[in-house]
Amino acid sequence: MRPVDLARGHALSTQAIRNYEEAGVLPPAARSESGYRSYTPVHAQALRTFLALRRGHCYQRSVEILRAVNRGDTDAGYRLIDLAHVELHTERARRAESAAALGGLTVTAIRSAAGQSLTVGELGRRLGMHAATLRTWESAGIVHPRRDRVTGYRMYDAECVRDAEVARQLRRGGYPLRRIAQFVSSLREAGGAAALAVFLDEWQDRFSARSRNLLNGAAQLDAYLGLLEDYRSCRS
Repeated sequence: MRPVDLARGHALSTQAIRNYEEAGVLPPAARSESGYRSYTPVHAQALRTFLALRRGHCYQRSVEILRAVNRGDTDAGYRLIDLAHVELHTERARRAESAAALGGLTVTAIRSAAGQSLTVGELGRRLGMHAATLRTWESAGIVHPRRDRVTGYRMYDAECVRDAEVARQLRRGGYPLRRIAQFVSSLREAGGAAALAVFLDEWQDRFSARSRNLLNGAAQLDAYLGLLEDYRSCRS
């Protein structure tokens, strides 16, 4: 196959094919006497494998997996794949922990219609964190304390305390401040339980999608390893 043939089959440009070869994603192509690249079904499967791996792994890790396989270090490729599964397992555990914690917090928040306002220092001690972190969360739009008219101090009412507790659990789950701010906003608008259910379902759906993508990538890699073994045997 010519570079253009391989590119068209995957809706890519010929430059992208050349870039993938130079990056080590594809094994080196044979060259004609005039210097043109010539690709085989092995290269086509390498490309399919990379595109499939990329959906379950990050771009760079997918490149590293194919580089390792193409240089004959399959164990290094396996270790990178194993690492992705360990990361996913850890994320699932964090979700389960956050779901349990957030579920309890939501029930508490719904029942707590009112409560004494806390200063930034008092709330920080309650949550076990620095006041500076709470001020960062305020800048990110997660909490919205009011200012005392006399002292000018930040004052956190029951809703702010609830939002800060939720944010603490989500940070433990690895979520960035931007996503936490979106969730807390939805939590306030929806009254708590409905937003929480949707959020946790989306979180679970993301895990399921990544698991499926990892399986598909592994299947394509297995097919590539079989072709690559035959390809190397023929060339030796």
